[in-house]
Amino acid sequence: MRVEDLDPPRVVPGSADSILSLLERIGFEWDGPVIYQSQRFDRYAEIIDWLIERQFVFECSCSRRELIASAPHSGDDGPIYPGTCRSGPVGNRAEKSLRLRVVDEEVGWCDPVFGCLQQNLQQELGDFVLRRADGLYAYQLAVVVDDIDSAVTQVVRGADLLSSTPRQIYLYRCLQQRPPDYVHLPLALGADGEKLSKRHGQSGVVDELNCDRALWYAFSFLGQNPPSEMRGGSTRELLQWGLQNFDLDAVGASARPAPELV
Repeated sequence: MRVEDLDPPRVVPGSADSILSLLERIGFEWDGPVIYQSQRFDRYAEIIDWLIERQFVFECSCSRRELIASAPHSGDDGPIYPGTCRSGPVGNRAEKSLRLRVVDEEVGWCDPVFGCLQQNLQQELGDFVLRRADGLYAYQLAVVVDDIDSAVTQVVRGADLLSSTPRQIYLYRCLQQRPPDYVHLPLALGADGEKLSKRHGQSGVVDELNCDRALWYAFSFLGQNPPSEMRGGSTRELLQWGLQNFDLDAVGASARPAPELV
């Protein structure tokens, strides 16, 4: 179990404890102590040093405003980095980020839900940030290091992170590690057609009172057919049913409205 609390200003006090309590109520269990990314900065620094020694990363003094002004094209995550500081920082900006140097080749993988995909990182993204100019470590670095250290072999997550996958696979290669198998699930949408998030208020919120029904609806949302008599029943029995009956071929890639927890 990992709590991704890399960015302190965005951490809501008490939220991690509430999430862990809810997961226990649903019936999930984890082995070993909970891992907090905010307590692993020394480990991330160690990996950064390893990459620096092998010249995989370089310092960049570009601000986001400068990149928007100078980059000729934009990708899924903003301006495509044009390699401005590849040969050394340009300008006098004291705060510098660290970017991973990418190569001009395709990074591909096959997702059981979304099919075989590929991306040329240099042409479609550019060298990407591993440590921000404010000193905080980027998600792309932390999640790969954590997965390696935890011996993760399969990652299942939302389709909003599909664009992160080629970056993470490439970083695995730089670290001389084998990447896990990735499975991406369709997004749940709010009434406005956008990805369900905190701005949608209580719509689709799972809590201590409805978590048994929510688990049944989650299976249904993912194309499974849990028995109707199990709705509102034991979450542990429903999880066991899922382990025995889950059909990945039935999931489907299309985003869809979040179910109403009635």
